[in-house]
Amino acid sequence: MLEKMTQINELYDVYKALLTDKQRAYIEMYYHEDLSLAEIANDVGVSRNAVHDNIRRTEKLLAGYEEKLKIYEKDSNRWAICDKIKASTKDKTVLEFVRQLEAVE
Repeated sequence: MLEKMTQINELYDVYKALLTDKQRAYIEMYYHEDLSLAEIANDVGVSRNAVHDNIRRTEKLLAGYEEKLKIYEKDSNRWAICDKIKASTKDKTVLEFVRQLEAVE
């Protein structure tokens, strides 16, 4: 469960701009605020099942974005390469380039 939560949070950070306001709100309440489905349903005035369905659809949507665009995967690979370069050199020019690369959003 923790692994799934971490994965959804990471994908959410990358793709949240592609979600609707409602999708973002449900994911934030469920994953960031740790509210139960019943609490979310009560807060927004819908059924628990409606909240559950929306969250599951949004999780699939996030996974679909990553499957097609691979932004998270590419970003993770970039960070890993930066870590390897930093571990293998003391050259200040190279380290400055790595720092600049890490600052790119």
